[in-house]
Amino acid sequence: MTVVTPVTFDAAPFLTFMPMSLVFADSGVILSIGPTLAKLRPPEELIGKHVTEVFSVRDNGRGQGNCPIPLDTKLYLKFQKGVTTRLKGMAASIPGTGVNILNLSFGISIVDAVADYRLTAGDFAHTDLAIEMLYLVEAKSAVMEETKQLNARLQGAKVAAEEQAFTDTLTGLKNRRAMDHVLARMLRTHVPFALMHLDLDYFKSVNDTLGHAAGDTVLQEVAKILLEETRSDDLVARVGGDEFILIYNRFTDRTRLMQTAARIISRLEVPVPYQGTVCRISGSIGITTTDYYRMPTADEMIHDADLALYSSKYEGRAQATLFDPAVHHTSPGEVGGEQPQDDKR
Repeated sequence: MTVVTPVTFDAAPFLTFMPMSLVFADSGVILSIGPTLAKLRPPEELIGKHVTEVFSVRDNGRGQGNCPIPLDTKLYLKFQKGVTTRLKGMAASIPGTGVNILNLSFGISIVDAVADYRLTAGDFAHTDLAIEMLYLVEAKSAVMEETKQLNARLQGAKVAAEEQAFTDTLTGLKNRRAMDHVLARMLRTHVPFALMHLDLDYFKSVNDTLGHAAGDTVLQEVAKILLEETRSDDLVARVGGDEFILIYNRFTDRTRLMQTAARIISRLEVPVPYQGTVCRISGSIGITTTDYYRMPTADEMIHDADLALYSSKYEGRAQATLFDPAVHHTSPGEVGGEQPQDDKR
């Protein structure tokens, strides 16, 4: 809204070319305002008021707030009430009229001001470089958004690639690389856990009699069983053709571990249907926990679980054995002689 000043001075041309300006009398009273300034505050809150009632004013950072308006010098202003938008400006006298004009700009706060007051390009003078600045800000925002989306896609691709690198493609379980990573992290953080090494019994005969497709079906069923017998923060990894390692996070109770192992073996012995026939397997398990070691290492725990698994195989398969340092840290001949032939693919 534009209010025309006394007839002795026509402010309209000035306010057209400088829509963020205002005209005030020598006394400091605001006489008229530009159309863009009228979008920042209703005219009735400005016209008729002293400039220092509306703005806190200082010049070149040296003056104090609420001082008379200095002319012909750079000014820094803030609204006294409402949104305290920071403005820059300069006031000049119109000779022979008894009035002055104060031209304002947003400076670097223009982006916030455009959002706060819903301003458009039409609210600025055609020669105002603020328009070019807004275009640059808009272009930069578009580039930043595109870059953000590209980074999100790259991050997603990276996560997918890492997940694929840690996954056994046949069963969907983790692979040895993932197991090594998890073991290293858990040992580094001293988290108690149990390590269970499972080797399938009679798996080779499935491959030999029914073919590798039947073996794949069996392995996928085994994976399903193992996932159902573990929790979300445990790990199941396929580390060989028919070998699996299960890591039970913060679960070292030996009685319960043996019960879990027995349940797994029982479920593995349920025949797996395949093309009008069934596949029959079982499983042998060796178990160790971090409780056995003062400073456990991945290699040591895997080795000891292997020794316990060896005992399960030797004792007739289809059973679980807890690692016992007194028994398993002896020579292989003392444990039980030749190991039964493993059922490998």
